[in-house]
Amino acid sequence: MRKLVLLGGGYGNMRILLRLLPNNLPDDVEITLIDRTPFHSLKTEFYALAAGTSSDHEIRVAFPESQKLTIKYGEVLEIDVESKQVLLEDGQAIGYDDLVIGLGCEDKYHSVPGADEFTYSIQTIGRSRDTYNKLGGLPSGSIVGIVGAGLSGIELASELRESRPDLRIKLFDRSERVLRDFPERLSNFVKKWFDTNDVEVVSNSNITKVEPNKLYNHQEVIPVDVVVWTAGIQPAAPVRALPGEKDKSGRVILTQYHDLPSYENVFVVGDCASLPLAPSAQLAEEQAEQIVKVLQARWKGLPLPEKMPEIKLKGFMGSLGKKQGFAYLADISVTGRIARLMKSGLLWMYKRHNG
Repeated sequence: MRKLVLLGGGYGNMRILLRLLPNNLPDDVEITLIDRTPFHSLKTEFYALAAGTSSDHEIRVAFPESQKLTIKYGEVLEIDVESKQVLLEDGQAIGYDDLVIGLGCEDKYHSVPGADEFTYSIQTIGRSRDTYNKLGGLPSGSIVGIVGAGLSGIELASELRESRPDLRIKLFDRSERVLRDFPERLSNFVKKWFDTNDVEVVSNSNITKVEPNKLYNHQEVIPVDVVVWTAGIQPAAPVRALPGEKDKSGRVILTQYHDLPSYENVFVVGDCASLPLAPSAQLAEEQAEQIVKVLQARWKGLPLPEKMPEIKLKGFMGSLGKKQGFAYLADISVTGRIARLMKSGLLWMYKRHNG
């Protein structure tokens, strides 16, 4: 029996399961999924869990059930591509014939002193719970610093404002304007929402150090009660330890078939993969679609295409609380209530389709 092992139950590997089960898996192939939690977590909604506007239960989807799927719960310690084994923290060694690595990412602190020790995170569901406990327990008037004004930082700041209107929120952005890589209309809409809702955006910031109750922006010392870090990601540690070339962000450089150049049976999907597009749930799913086709062709002994199709994304959506949002789809900017409804509808469809 051939063994396909999936590391991580994120968006990419969920799409692989959806495509292969129940009827598109050869009779001589079985799947083992390894994850630290017994459910698929909707990472795009971790900001809402941390802010206290969505419950833990709302951002979970059950893994599929199949006689050809075995689910193991544990922490991946090491990936030994030479011996074709995955080593878990509890000492188990899981062998594989084909491996898809979708272990996601962790915060990247850019060597800022104190950032790893004195900040909170929304990178995992466990750390998002910890962040919620801290933010939810703050006294009225406390100052929350959010470092990083990308999509995660923007959504966390806006959702926290709705959840805790009594807090002071400072959002630190390295750029002159939020969403600098997108049309000014989107930036202006988001900035206006923050101004109206009393969220302070600190532009052109450079966080140089973090201490308990202190944040250093350039040389200015800013008092804070809590700091949440959303200013960069890097692949999980077992992925960073893989052999082969990495890009400047530590992501694994792959062949066009999404496998390691010297190990064609080892694929990398999602945030750990070096691709010409920014990491996202949508990108992981589109990449997974191609990985499934490669696996099926190899299992059947069929030739692979000389050139894989270019992955094209539809755009992105973001929320500003539960009533407003913004989207950039097919080079068109959408703002306001309609954009928020679009994102809510997409989430509903995803949960319905996968659950």
